Order: sequence, then C-alpha cells, then structure tokens
Amino acid sequence: MLKTKDVGGVRFAPVILAGGSGTRFWPRSRRARAKQVLSLEGEQTMIQQTLARLEPLAGANDVWVITNSWLHDVIVEQLPQVSAQHVLAEPCARNTAPACALAAFLLEREAPETVLGVFPSDHVVANGERFAEVIAAGVKVAAAGANIVVLGVKPTRAETGYGYIEQGAATDRESKGVRAHHVKRFREKPNAETAERFLAAGNFAWNSGIFLWSAKTLTAAVREHAPEMAEPLEKIAAAHGTREFEKVFAEEYPKCENISVDYAILERRSAKGEMHSNIYCLPADFGWNDLGSWASLHEHLSETHSDNVIDGATTGLFTIEARGNYVYAPGKTVALLGVEGLVVVETKDALLITTRERSQDVSKIVRAVHESGREDLI
Repeated sequence: MLKTKDVGGVRFAPVILAGGSGTRFWPRSRRARAKQVLSLEGEQTMIQQTLARLEPLAGANDVWVITNSWLHDVIVEQLPQVSAQHVLAEPCARNTAPACALAAFLLEREAPETVLGVFPSDHVVANGERFAEVIAAGVKVAAAGANIVVLGVKPTRAETGYGYIEQGAATDRESKGVRAHHVKRFREKPNAETAERFLAAGNFAWNSGIFLWSAKTLTAAVREHAPEMAEPLEKIAAAHGTREFEKVFAEEYPKCENISVDYAILERRSAKGEMHSNIYCLPADFGWNDLGSWASLHEHLSETHSDNVIDGATTGLFTIEARGNYVYAPGKTVALLGVEGLVVVETKDALLITTRERSQDVSKIVRAVHESGREDLI
C-alpha cells in the first residue's frame, strides 16, 4: 500500500513536473541541465526548492517526479529523499496531459481517493507558510467530490505570456481565508489588447499551472475527455513495479496525444458550464513567480526595473550610467558603461548578449545552434 501523508485527514501525493529542454535559460541551461536543476535563486536548485516547500504537506516518499531521460539521473541525485521508483523518465515528450494522467493512473490502482497535486518544478514561492495553507485548502476541496482545483495568480500587469482563468461566482468553500471561486473558462495566452481587458475586468487570474484532484477524479476525466489516452496509461500503470515496466512504458506512452492538460481536460470540462464543471479556483497569494526568461529572473532579483543585477560571484563591478541590466559572468570583473536593459550571460563555452525585451526569444538561438549541428552547445 502506498504510504502517503494526511493533509486534514486526506491522503496527499505531490506530482512534480520536471521535463523541459533547457532552452529558456541558455546558455546556462542545456538539455541535460534545464533550469529546474539549476540554482537560479538561492543555493538550492529549483526542483530542490519545490520539494522543500512541499515537505510540510507530504513525506518525500509520497512524491512523484515526471521528467525525461536527459534529466532523470541528475534529479535522482538532487532529490535523494524521493524513491527512485517514483522518478519516471518519459520515453518521449508528450506535454502535461499524459504526465499528469500517468501519475493518476498509477495511484488509482492502490489509493484512488488520494489527492494529487501537480506542481511545476521551476516556480518561485516567497511565502512558504501561506503556500502550505492554500494547498491544504485545495486538497480539502479536491477531496470533497469529483472536483478539480486550479490555483490562479492575481495579475499585476497585462501579461501576454500566461494563460488566464476567468473566475465566476464565489463559493462557500473557505479555509484560513482561502475562498474558492467557480471557474467560467480558461483563456489562451492573449494579445496585448486582450490582456489589458482581462486586467481591467478584475475576475481574471493567471493560470499558475498548479492543479489538485483525486486520482479517481482525474482518471475519470481522462476517460471522458481524452479516452484515447486511457488505454495506454492503464497498461503502463499495470506494469509499474514489474520487470516489464520500461518496455511497456516505451511502447505505450508514445501512443498518448501530445497535448497540455489545459486543453485535454480543463477546457473540455469547463464547457459544462460554471455551475456544472466542478472546477474551482483558489488564490495563489503566496508570492508566486514563474521564472520563464532572463527578464523574469531580472525582475525577481531586482528591487526595481532600473536596478542592475549582477548574478554570481564577480571579482569586481564598475557601473557608469547603466540601468536595468542583468549580467551573469562569475569569476569576472564586470564593467557596464552607458547601457540599459541588456542581458549578458557567459559560460565556459558560450556567451549570450540580448536585451531583456527579447529574452523570451532565446529559444530561437537554441534552434539556430541546433540547426548548425553544434549539439555540444545544446
């Protein structure tokens, strides 16, 4: 029997999603060291921080990690507390729907009432105590029926890089000041004009990518909304813990559609209507930040947008009439003269120079490097 830790009397098992190809923080990140295994903020790596903030809610043996073959070994090394059998390397990339559903089908066989929490491995949380309160409240809602819980972040700007949650009426579900709202629908990443409208409306939240549901709720949702995924995932779950697992995993997982959980489950479920979908949104009011680019890292580490951020130990720093730059050049003397909004990142084999404004496009550089045949830089 799977050993899980109670959260208010409910069995809880976190699922950490740790795939990725290491493009957003190139050249520091690579395929075999994507940002979740880097120390971008503090001494711990991103995935170590993720596990640490889950420790008040679940034991390490209750945690599952879904990753890829490039990152599997380093994650096992960085998270020695987690059972190696619970760190699963996808045989191919299939987005978040199969990854989330895989964990649910595995747990359904032994403990279908268990509430799963899905957590990206590369987020920053400022208030760990509040995080635990919100997650505990979400576990309670998820356990109270065939309910799906999403965490929404109150927008601070008209952001076009996130998906949005349109919230409906407030419910009477409240715990420690965490009140659930019905969800009207999920909205794709908007253009600038639409993002401004969402911000002004006041009932839209950024989709944090954190979800809570019982194992049986998610497997039922997969069978209803994405039935073509159910059979291969059931076969994989049945083989887990046997000698045939790797073979079955490799054969069956590629049969799953390459699709996000938002499209495969949440949007289709939300079509039932606000009062019938059983989807609830809780506020992610714990200082959430998705470090999705060098610009967002600059924003996180600086007090104002005009601050220069010199990341990593340097042997000297000189700045004259320089504002809003991010520089990573450990072991070097850094001199900034009359420049603004730059991103400069140096590693032993590569140098990136761009602007904060264009840092979202670093993946284009990685694609060009790949097309040139320089696999040593990927």
